[in-house]
Amino acid sequence: MNFQNFIANLPYMGKGMVGILIVMGAIILTTILLNKIFSEKK
Repeated sequence: MNFQNFIANLPYMGKGMVGILIVMGAIILTTILLNKIFSEKK
């Protein structure tokens, strides 16, 4: 394993992790919103 290549790829890995977190957040927010809209009122 080349340590210089690992360091050079850290920005790409960081962008990928941020993208994954954004997509997960959007899915969670959509689920919460749909539950609030379509939940039965008792």
